[in-house]
Amino acid sequence: MKANHIHETHPEVIKRLKRAAGHLNQIITMIETQRTCLELAQQLHAVEHAIANAKSALIHDHIDHCLEASLGPVPATSRKSLQEFKELTKYL
Repeated sequence: MKANHIHETHPEVIKRLKRAAGHLNQIITMIETQRTCLELAQQLHAVEHAIANAKSALIHDHIDHCLEASLGPVPATSRKSLQEFKELTKYL
C-alpha cells in the first residue's frame, strides 16, 4: 500500500480516535482520583463505542473505495450483496 493512502473518512476517523484517546486519559485520572465504578464503566463504554465507530467508518470506506477500485464498478445487481457485506461488518 502507498504511504499516502487517504480516504474521505480518514479525518473523521482521526477525530474520533483523538476523542477516544482524550476520554481514555480522563478515565485514568478518574481511577487515580477514586471515582465510582459506575462512572468508570460509563466512560469505558464511551471509549469502546468511539473506537468501534472509527473502525466501522474505516472498514466501510475500504469497502466503498478500495474493494470497488480493485474489482471495478459493481453492477446494480450485485450492489445488494455488497450492502449486506457492509452490514455484516458491524459484527467484527
